[in-house]
Amino acid sequence: MNKLLFRTRIKFCGFTRAGDVRLASELGVDAVGFIFSPDSPRRVHPTEARAMRNAMAPLVDAVALFRNNGVEEVRDVVKQVRPTLLQFHGDEDDAFCRGFGVPYMKAIPMRADADPLDARALQTRYPGASAFLFDSYGPTGGGTGRTFDWSRIPAGLNKPIVVAGGLNPDNAFDAVLATLPWGVDAASGIESEPGIKDGDKMRRFVLEVRRADCHES
Repeated sequence: MNKLLFRTRIKFCGFTRAGDVRLASELGVDAVGFIFSPDSPRRVHPTEARAMRNAMAPLVDAVALFRNNGVEEVRDVVKQVRPTLLQFHGDEDDAFCRGFGVPYMKAIPMRADADPLDARALQTRYPGASAFLFDSYGPTGGGTGRTFDWSRIPAGLNKPIVVAGGLNPDNAFDAVLATLPWGVDAASGIESEPGIKDGDKMRRFVLEVRRADCHES
C-alpha cells in the first residue's frame, strides 16, 4: 500500500491511571488499551477500566486485551467497559473471538524459532478478524519490551496489520518505514514502570510516527 495514502494509527496499551489516558488522548492517539490478561503486570479490573474510559477524549477507541480469559470474564468487560475493539493474545479460535458482538484483532506471536507465517493460512484460521497484530513472543503475551524481525511479517494479508513488540520513541520511525503498517502499538516503550506511562515518551513516540508518515523515501 502506498504510504502516502494514509497515516499510521497509534495505539497505546496497558493503562492503569486516568491521567495517562487523558494525556494520550490529548496527544492524538487513536486508541488506548486496557489489559485483562490474568498474568499481566498491567492488568486492571473492569470497574477501573470503566472509570479510565471516562477520561478518553471523543474519537478515541477503547481496546480490551485478553489472553485465554473465560467467556464470562470477556462478557463482563464488554458490558462494563464498552470497548470498540477486542484484542486476543492467547489460544482463542475465531469462533470464540467473534462471539461477543464486538470487532476483534488477533495477536500473532512472532517466535524466532517458528516457521515463516503464511498469509492465506492465517486468514483462513481467523476469517472474522478485523486486523492482525504482530507482537514479540513472550510467556505472558505482549509487553516484553523486545522487538522481532519485522521482515518476518507475512506478505499478502488483505486485512490491516498492527506492529507491536518493543516499540519506543527511538525505533518507532524505523518500524513504520520498514513495515508500512496500518497501526503501531506500544506499552512498555512509553513507560517509566509497568502500567505507569511517561508523558515525554508518549509525546516523542507520536512525533516519531508522524515524522515517518511525512517521510519521502
